[in-house]
Amino acid sequence: MSVSKMVARSLAPVARQMTPRAATGFFRTILDAAIDGRSGFPGAVAVGDRQLTKADGDATRAANAIVEQHVRLAGAQGFVTSLGGFVVMALTLPANITGLAILQARMVAAIAHVRGYDLSDSRVRTAVIACMLGEEAAEELLRKGILPTTPLGIATAPVPDPGLDARVAAELGTALTAQIGGKRLGLSVTRRVPLVGGGVGAVVDGVATYRVGRYAQRELPPRRSGERPSASH
Repeated sequence: MSVSKMVARSLAPVARQMTPRAATGFFRTILDAAIDGRSGFPGAVAVGDRQLTKADGDATRAANAIVEQHVRLAGAQGFVTSLGGFVVMALTLPANITGLAILQARMVAAIAHVRGYDLSDSRVRTAVIACMLGEEAAEELLRKGILPTTPLGIATAPVPDPGLDARVAAELGTALTAQIGGKRLGLSVTRRVPLVGGGVGAVVDGVATYRVGRYAQRELPPRRSGERPSASH
């Protein structure tokens, strides 16, 4: 069987689950865990408050630290889920998607928190998911009219749009599935040396998380009194 067919067969169970309804439920669960935390996994508010304290209340420094922290964590989880060789891809793929999604969700939500956004607001939560799409995907959806506005526009809209929440979640499910599938396909040759594959997987996930973090910093400027967006972002 060709590598491309193996990838497609491994992706199929995940892709089938990413209908709009399934994707919305999946990412709501992810957001709940990322924002509220779980046993041994501090939520976005706790992470954001800790970094704010370390940064003496400087939201820009805190946001930078949040991105750096989650890039390291994403690299670590990418390494773990990329080990074992190409033959176990069907088992590790769902774990990689979930692990990467929850880390990126917590990172974006923590950035939003330190910059003054209310994470209990459904509009802000939809904006968090929109940021997780990344700049290129979000801009493409804007051009196609699937996204009506930017993540900032979503977060500050006059009223929530439940339908938008479902559309954004479905698009993110597709994007994450394609991202992980593309990584697996691109790394197929290195699977003959599993540790090499793991190292490259860590870099791919770390870089992807860095880009999402920087995009979130640009799209969610500070709302707290006296804070201004950093010119470097």
